[in-house]
Amino acid sequence: MVARHSRMLPLGTIAPSFRLPDPGGRLWSPEDFSDARALLVAFLCNHCPYVQHILDGFVAFAGEYRGRGLAVLAVNPNDSSAYPDDAPEQMARVATAKNFSFPYLIDATQGTAKAYEAVCTPDFFLFDAERRLVYRGRFDASSPRNGIPITGEELRAALDALLAGRPLAPQHPSIGCSIKWKPGNAPEWA
Repeated sequence: MVARHSRMLPLGTIAPSFRLPDPGGRLWSPEDFSDARALLVAFLCNHCPYVQHILDGFVAFAGEYRGRGLAVLAVNPNDSSAYPDDAPEQMARVATAKNFSFPYLIDATQGTAKAYEAVCTPDFFLFDAERRLVYRGRFDASSPRNGIPITGEELRAALDALLAGRPLAPQHPSIGCSIKWKPGNAPEWA
């Protein structure tokens, strides 16, 4: 397990567009949720202990805020040939077992991870109604073996502030497993 911190893409960045399939082959893009008050692009995978640690809390968070205008797109950027636990059929299994209320997408070219400058899983990018980046960072301070409860308090605080039109609190980079880039595909900043 190689822990990495996220890059903290500049606030105000416009959400890069993408069109990615879920394991069933349906294509999804941020534009499918143009009426949502907020859009969260979450880089996740199946095998990372950091993702596994927060996954139940994140799924509950996504379900809770869905009714308040949040759209969530989860993107798996990992090289599934080197990490078979992240293969599409395993993604479908996890999404079903965990009752995902959001699409879980395959970034086979890793182009979406590059466009967002994602570095690790999990990595979260929250955009406002105009799709400007307002939050990038961690779910909360909990991580495997640190004993801090999983609450999602930092991402919750950011979303609550965004939905209420208040300024957002300081942000901390996410920490997680490095994205598993295909051979020769890692960007220089990774």
